[in-house]
Amino acid sequence: AMQAGASRVGAMLGHDFCTVSLSDLLTPWETIEKRIHSAGQGDFVISFYNPVSKKRDWQLNHARDVLLQYRPASTPVLLGRQLTREDESITITTLDKLDAKDVDMFTLVSVGNSESRHIVNGKKEWVYTPRGYKKKL
Repeated sequence: AMQAGASRVGAMLGHDFCTVSLSDLLTPWETIEKRIHSAGQGDFVISFYNPVSKKRDWQLNHARDVLLQYRPASTPVLLGRQLTREDESITITTLDKLDAKDVDMFTLVSVGNSESRHIVNGKKEWVYTPRGYKKKL
């Protein structure tokens, strides 16, 4: 799902990235939260799977609030629902507007890093994450 979503919007996974499940059924929440902080501190593009369920509706908003400590509110976020299926939908929003009410278990949530950019060209929207050369040079 992460690769499918990224392919729909361009090059969101153009640099380092990670995935984190927000389900605490098998992993303690404290471990998940530590991983979110680590991904934020490391400036990784982060994709969340198992983002929201009927019994778990607060974790995604908490993850958003953690990531807002490390990157701009304008950071692009991909919501890819039912990816590769007939009723697939893609929404690009920003980190500050990410809300669990817009997400379900069929939605992949990918949050850009501090360098990710949302590009609009006519009716087409892209998300691009540069490889970091700007900082090195």
